[in-house]
Amino acid sequence: MSSIDLSFTNYLDKGQSKYALDCDSSGSLLFARSPQIFNRNKQTTFKGEGVTSNTSIRSRVSVALCGLMMALIGAPSLRAQTHSDTVPQAQSADLAQRVQDLEKELKDLRGELAAMKQTRASGPRAIAEVASTTMPSLPASAPEPLVQDAAPAAAPAPAPEKISLSGLLGPTTLSGFVDTYYGYNSNQPANRINQYHNFEINSGQFGLNMIELVADKAPDATASRLGYHIALGFGQAMNQVNATEIGPGGTELNFDQYLKEGYLEYLAPVGKGLQINLGKFVTPAGAEVIESKDNWNYSRGLLFAWAIPYFHFGMSAKYAFNDKYALTAYLVNGWNNSVDNNSGKTTGFSFAWTPNKKVSLIENYLVGPEASNFNGTFRHLSDTVLTYSPTAKLSLMANYDYGQDHFVDTTVAPPVTGPMAHWSGIAGYIRYAFNDKWTFATRGEYFDDHDGFATGATQHLSEFTATLQRTIAKSIISRLEYRRDMSNQDTFPFRTGLFKDNQNTVTVGVIYAFSSADAK
Repeated sequence: MSSIDLSFTNYLDKGQSKYALDCDSSGSLLFARSPQIFNRNKQTTFKGEGVTSNTSIRSRVSVALCGLMMALIGAPSLRAQTHSDTVPQAQSADLAQRVQDLEKELKDLRGELAAMKQTRASGPRAIAEVASTTMPSLPASAPEPLVQDAAPAAAPAPAPEKISLSGLLGPTTLSGFVDTYYGYNSNQPANRINQYHNFEINSGQFGLNMIELVADKAPDATASRLGYHIALGFGQAMNQVNATEIGPGGTELNFDQYLKEGYLEYLAPVGKGLQINLGKFVTPAGAEVIESKDNWNYSRGLLFAWAIPYFHFGMSAKYAFNDKYALTAYLVNGWNNSVDNNSGKTTGFSFAWTPNKKVSLIENYLVGPEASNFNGTFRHLSDTVLTYSPTAKLSLMANYDYGQDHFVDTTVAPPVTGPMAHWSGIAGYIRYAFNDKWTFATRGEYFDDHDGFATGATQHLSEFTATLQRTIAKSIISRLEYRRDMSNQDTFPFRTGLFKDNQNTVTVGVIYAFSSADAK
């Protein structure tokens, strides 16, 4: 077997390319433009997008070059390793022509390689297709890689994190509502006041019930055991809630006139967690609350207005034994006073029992001296609330209150204790939700102010209320309400200077509620 190795320089490309040719008697020809691109018996690897393609490239110019080499072998004057100056001019011209042909083939190959590089951006499949359709064949042992590994594509920049209000506030939640109404009283009282009502007291006019802003952070045993709750209120409701909060001079408002609640919370590591609150908070007594949106009816009932306090200032400690039983103890200044009116303190407890998801029972008891600058008498209050929800749409609730205290004459020194007084009342509620937009609720109450201690008149009061609610866009609550109040005494103002034993009112209330927890 004969073999020829030929090394030469192509001066047509200004000596920038050197070539090595090798051809054996079998007619196989391998060539390389430079050692960095083609080398004998090396394997060529194409890489792209995680896909590797090994391609044996057999040059399309092999036949031409082998023919050239075999012709040269047959020339007696040519030797394999010698470039003689005596080579006939015709053979030199023929060889130059062959080299030019090879240059043309190499130029075509370079164009194909450039196309392959451009196609790499289209993914591994495109690379494989180009390699299989455009690249010439090589022997089983392929040269070194024709193309250097491309730098990995830069990872796309992460999308900027969406900033939300809840994200900025962290564990703190901001919430609140705006509560407005229009009221009508069939008695058309000259003072335009709905007798014995709370908050929506104005008749024949529009009124601002309340604007509330709340900042709340609940304590968490896994993060921070310290929390807080601050609720500011403005409007007719707050004027009534803090009506007894008079400043030291007796005429100016007290420091917390617009503070509905403000207290610190601490979750002590006792058992499953003992929650301790310190500050101003609403009373645990009653079936209704100050906020209209959280009640079944728009107006407040007789028991809310006359049987129980609005708020306390002091401390409480609550322990939940499990999801069925919880007990809370209270030590406060008294009823509706941030600044105590005597040196005594009011104590009490709340016991909550929830045997299942349908039934809950809460029993509250408060006791302590409430007379101004006198600790000789004690006020007692027992409050019971029972709730039953037989279905997801129907809910029932009952509330019973009993209280007693003494009349005390504090205008003389020392104060004179008068007779015992007591009051009691019961309320029943029915609420039915037709769907997530429409709800109907009724309330019936009876209140016995046996000695006139609460309302200022010895009487038996009763009332019936029907409320139709329509929820708009999940954050707007509209209510249309009819209410009839009755008494066994003529205590309801009628026009100018007259009184009746009843009054009928119609109220339209609109409440807009919001919370940062709902912000996206």
